[in-house]
Amino acid sequence: MERSEIFDKVQEVLVDALAVDEDEVTPEATLIDDLGAESIDILDISFKLEQTFGFKIAQGELFPEGVTQDPEYVHEGKVTPKGLDALRQRLPHFDFAAVEADPSVGNIRKIFTVDALVNFCEQKLQTA
Repeated sequence: MERSEIFDKVQEVLVDALAVDEDEVTPEATLIDDLGAESIDILDISFKLEQTFGFKIAQGELFPEGVTQDPEYVHEGKVTPKGLDALRQRLPHFDFAAVEADPSVGNIRKIFTVDALVNFCEQKLQTA
């Protein structure tokens, strides 16, 4: 499946799951800040991606759990180098430039983009 086809399917999933307009779902749009996704939506998105693409998403594979609560990974509101390494290992499909530039915990939200979902799906399909 070509990347443009993957994007189209991801876009359909997000329009359905988040009740947003198709033109809002651009590659650089963030799921939380731009598209208004909440934690319950993340579960729905994961489920819909599994159905759409026919692969299984393990718990914590697409969206990490507990990273921001671990004192080795976050200290005084900043992602530590160890935390950033852990995120990179767990989420190789994400672009961490925003967190590298400013390691504030709030910037973790910026890595959850539509393009990151497309990357994730593309990698899952290649390994399937």
